[in-house]
Amino acid sequence: MLNKHLLPFASLVGMAMVPQVHAADQYQDNRWYVAPFATFINSGGDRHAADGWGGGVGVGKIIDQHFNVELKGFYQGFGGDNGPWDLAGGSADVQYYLFRDKFSPYAVVGLGGMNTCASANCGIGFIGEAGVGASYEVNDHLSIRSDVRYRYNNNFNAQVQPGTDEFHDMTVNLGVVIPFGDKPKYAAKSETRVAPVAVAAKPDCSTLDADADGVNDCLDKCPGTIKGATVDLKGCAVRLILKGQHFKYDSAELSLNAKELLDGVAKDLIAFPQKNEIEVQGHASSEGSDSYNMKLSQRRAHSVVEYLKMKGVANKLSAKGYGETQPIADNATEAGKSENRRVELIWIEE
Repeated sequence: MLNKHLLPFASLVGMAMVPQVHAADQYQDNRWYVAPFATFINSGGDRHAADGWGGGVGVGKIIDQHFNVELKGFYQGFGGDNGPWDLAGGSADVQYYLFRDKFSPYAVVGLGGMNTCASANCGIGFIGEAGVGASYEVNDHLSIRSDVRYRYNNNFNAQVQPGTDEFHDMTVNLGVVIPFGDKPKYAAKSETRVAPVAVAAKPDCSTLDADADGVNDCLDKCPGTIKGATVDLKGCAVRLILKGQHFKYDSAELSLNAKELLDGVAKDLIAFPQKNEIEVQGHASSEGSDSYNMKLSQRRAHSVVEYLKMKGVANKLSAKGYGETQPIADNATEAGKSENRRVELIWIEE
C-alpha cells in the first residue's frame, strides 16, 4: 500500500527537480520569512476517519534562486470511528522552485515527527511528506502560497489505531509568506560595454633616431650604438676613435682618463653587443723611431684589449699596433701629433 501511494508523488517531485533555465536575471533574495497556513486533510482509509482541518506556521529562509528551507509546526483534527483524532507535529522542509517570478511553482519534501491521538490512544511517530505547490507574489512583503502533499505516518507500534501503525494522508495547505526586510533587487546580467580607449598613434620610426647615430630607427639594425662611433648604412658600428691623453708618457699604462672612457665603452658593448670581432688598433705620432713606435702602439692596443676583457666585454678582441704608418693629421704640428696618438676600435665584418 505504501508503494502505491509513494510512486505518483515520487515521479511528480522528480519531474519538478529537473533544473530549469531562468531568464538572464541573477536572483539576489535571501531573506528569512514567516509562513502561517491553514490545512485541509483528507485522511487515509486506514484511519477510518473523516476529513478535517488544521493549521500551523513555518519559519524559513530563501537560499538561492531555487531552494528554500523551512521549519514548521502544525495541528490538525477530525472525527472518526474511534473518536476524535488530534495530530500535532512538525517537519523540516526543502522546497525546490522551478523558477522565481510573480508566479513560482515548486516541489517540496519534508521529514519530521507527529504525535497522534485517537480518542485516548496516543503515540509519537515519524512523518515524511512530498508534494507540489506554487506561490504568488502580491508585493515585495507578501506572497500567497498553496501546496498539495502526500504524507506517510508510522507510529512505531503505538497501536493508536488497532490493526496498523502506518497511515497515508493527503493535505492541502493554503497560507501566506511574509518575508522580513526589504526585497533585494534583481541584478540584470547584461553585456558590459567597455568604452573605447583612445590609442595614441605610434610615431613614424623614420623620424626617430634613438641612439643618435644618423640612421633612423626604421633602418637601424643595431640600436644603442656607442656614442661617437662611425656606423654603416644599417646603423651598426664600424669604427670608434678614442681620443685624448690615454697613456702615461712613453708607456702602455692606461691613464685615469682612459679608464673612465673605456668603462663607458665596455658598458655600451655589454648592453648592446654586436657579434662582430673587434680589432683594437694602436697608432702613434712620428716622434721616435718607426720600430719603437710600432712596438709601443702594439703594447698600448694590448692594454686596451685586456682592460675591456676585464670589464666583461664578450666580443672577440684582438690587438694590433700600426705605429706611425696611418696618420690622420699633420705630424708637423703639436695638434696633429696629438690626433695621431690614438686608439681605434674597428668592427670586423663577418
